[in-house]
Amino acid sequence: MAAAGLKAAGGSVWKSGGVGLQLVAAAASTHSCASKGSVDGRAGCSQPRAHQHQSAGHSPPPPPSLNGKVKRAGDSSHAATAPLGSPVEGVDTKSYLWARYHEMKKLVYDLLPPGVCSLLNPAAIYANNEISLGDVEIYGFDYDYTLAQYSNLLHSMIFNTARDILIEQFKYPEGLRKYEYIPGFAIRGLHYDVHKGPSIKQFMDIFSLPEMTLLSSVTDYFMTHNIEYDQVHLYKDISDAIKDVHVKGMMYKWIEKDMEKYILHGDETYAVLNRLVNHNKKLFLITNSPFSFVDKGMKHMVGKNWRDLFDMVIVQADKPNFFTDRRKPFRKMDEKGSLHWDKISKLEKGKIYKQGNLFDFLRLTGWRGSKVLYFGDHLYSDLADLMLRHGWRTGAIVPELETEIRIINTEQYMHSLTWQQALTGLLERMQMYQDAESRQVLLEWMKERQEIRSLSKNLFNPQFGSIFRTFHNPTYFSRRLIRFSDIYMASISCLLNYDVNFTFYPRRTPLQHEAPLWMDQLCTGCMKTPFLEEMVHIR
Repeated sequence: MAAAGLKAAGGSVWKSGGVGLQLVAAAASTHSCASKGSVDGRAGCSQPRAHQHQSAGHSPPPPPSLNGKVKRAGDSSHAATAPLGSPVEGVDTKSYLWARYHEMKKLVYDLLPPGVCSLLNPAAIYANNEISLGDVEIYGFDYDYTLAQYSNLLHSMIFNTARDILIEQFKYPEGLRKYEYIPGFAIRGLHYDVHKGPSIKQFMDIFSLPEMTLLSSVTDYFMTHNIEYDQVHLYKDISDAIKDVHVKGMMYKWIEKDMEKYILHGDETYAVLNRLVNHNKKLFLITNSPFSFVDKGMKHMVGKNWRDLFDMVIVQADKPNFFTDRRKPFRKMDEKGSLHWDKISKLEKGKIYKQGNLFDFLRLTGWRGSKVLYFGDHLYSDLADLMLRHGWRTGAIVPELETEIRIINTEQYMHSLTWQQALTGLLERMQMYQDAESRQVLLEWMKERQEIRSLSKNLFNPQFGSIFRTFHNPTYFSRRLIRFSDIYMASISCLLNYDVNFTFYPRRTPLQHEAPLWMDQLCTGCMKTPFLEEMVHIR
């Protein structure tokens, strides 16, 4: 029921893709191809179409000879001449279009033999810029969702506690208790229209997932029960309730009480840090979390002597202000949390520091430029200023990447995407046929293409699709990821798969005018069909 809440007239959820903001409906549309399965195990729609008669024993019309007489487009509205593959005289265009359709479909699936899937490695590191680890001397880390990865149980606790705060402290309806956290309901990168344009909230933090789910749940309750509400008040109350969970230390207590339940992959964190130290790399930690919490978590993952691995440990840093505000000085603190009053003239190994600012950090350490590589999960709070203003190399930790790659590697997704690309090319090339029967064929193709696009999107998330892509466009999150990170990966443990001197090279991705010459087109069959030869004649 929470999904319906995102349809609120006042507050709208947006997923950014392309050149502007695209409004995303909360409830996923039901498409016949998604609900009824695919044709012969392939991506497609179960609606009856001419192309499905083939499997029922009806052979499609044979493709006409390509060596026959070529017809030129007689309609002055067509700027392009007819392709060499045009139907010859005596062959109706409808039969010709379906013949080309079946020819393309066979070619596409011939290009995807068994085993072609699973091409992407979920444990790989992906590069936006060229970077050699051999040039990196100093490694920096955030803590939450960088060194420490958390289970979905933590999000459920945040959701339930904030929901109860709304009921007990903000006097929201008791009926809200029936709502529970839905893992995978929301995705990062969404935008919430708080006040119809003047105020837009971006949800870029992993910790924002329970907030988005609670926001939609409360909205759903009010809409279902026809209760009027002010969307600005609603957003502020939910934001304050979520903030209470963090500021009052509730989350820290849950994790400290049962670390096995909440912290994931601790042994891998130890392996990464230990390996870097053994190769004479310097390590530092800058986190907004308090020392007592970090200390207990690192002892759980790395061991009681974890601080011996780090040259600098800075807690409660108040990022992103740490990177921009020069006014807060460093303060030394002991293991009990007591602050010292002395002025900090150097940062010492083994000591703990609170607050501070990056400008003093650079002055006291001399760690500047591309020899520093810093890892974090928040594109703004952790990475943006370091890359844009200070020239550090940056690595983004994107836990969602692992799940998305596993979906991409499925046969269903691979076939859906490849056939969608091929069908798009077919539509583009055959649209010159505008007689009544041909237009009907093209409309069927357009409908099928839209159904496949929706099916592919829903494989990632029924409400919002992939965190990285809105159909053919990268999402706002994806564009920020490319801008603010040199490399990105699902977790810190991915570093274990690479030599400490490994060089990452970004792949050249095609612009739209480069696409016909791209290797991606080989996968769709466009360069292995007569279409490429035909396009030469179009001016």
